[in-house]
Amino acid sequence: MTTTANSQPLAVSAAQSIDTPTMLEMYHVMLLARALDERMWLLNRAGKTPFVISCQGHEAAQVGAVFALQRGKDFLLPYYRGLAAVLAMGMTSREVMLASLARANDPNSGGRQMPAHYSKRDLKIVTQSSVVGTQIPHAAGIGLAEKIKGGDAVAWTSFGEGTTSQGDFHEALNLAGVHKLPVIFQCENNDYAISVPMNQQMAIDSVADRASAYGIRGVKVDGTDVLSTYVATQQAVELARKGEGSTLLEAKCIRLTPHSSDDNDRTYRPADELKQMRQHDPIARFQTFLRSEGILNDANEKELTERITAEVNDATTFAEQSPLPDPDTLLDHVYAE
Repeated sequence: MTTTANSQPLAVSAAQSIDTPTMLEMYHVMLLARALDERMWLLNRAGKTPFVISCQGHEAAQVGAVFALQRGKDFLLPYYRGLAAVLAMGMTSREVMLASLARANDPNSGGRQMPAHYSKRDLKIVTQSSVVGTQIPHAAGIGLAEKIKGGDAVAWTSFGEGTTSQGDFHEALNLAGVHKLPVIFQCENNDYAISVPMNQQMAIDSVADRASAYGIRGVKVDGTDVLSTYVATQQAVELARKGEGSTLLEAKCIRLTPHSSDDNDRTYRPADELKQMRQHDPIARFQTFLRSEGILNDANEKELTERITAEVNDATTFAEQSPLPDPDTLLDHVYAE
């Protein structure tokens, strides 16, 4: 797990509402997401998994947000970069690896979907399509159903800033605004829609500015600051549960890898930019904060790192030794029988 320290302070005021065990668990999930992500890249380069789309640099935005949700009650509709989010919601390392290696026991789709198409019914993680942005109107639909039923569960969905150019995004926000739906729309803005920089995608400086056109709140947050993201999401959740409608939360992130394992970002990102990114690693930033507060020390960090390494090794071995799907089941759940 590679991180580079930096001097940017976290929002210390945000930490006042979060106890020490919770902050350590946040750090644990962020480290686990990074370790699994790095392992999947190695498996891809070894020809064992076909495709990786990384959450490296997005861990703080996802973990901060999901820790503000009520697991088992609220709905999660992540996009393909949502590894840290699904781990925070309760998905296990073994389940992640079963999906990455397309094994029969993959809880996401039984090995049928591409990797990073997350789904688990008992955790209320709703599957997404390979078509960009389809999870956004699904979240609005879930929010509408919850409102009709009189419940107070929240639907949280994530996407990149490039997806906000899709019609699905605008239709979902319009529906949410008209009906004051309990939905949190989290845009994880890393400045690139694959290889296209944000200034070539839209004529505004912030995705959150689009919220007012639909009558919902727009909030900007530093997506490399896990505590600020937690507080911003917590506020959005409280308003949604009170019937006060949706929030478009723009979390400014960094993408520490190419768009996917099929991309080469050195062809479109300046060398200085690629070098400077590491100075804003959200994991290193949180690590610095936890150490400054006396929450993290050499001993407990060593124990945590060793535990995560063992977990990732176990998950990899477990998935590699698990059976592939039976070809006779190819058409199951596709056509009526």
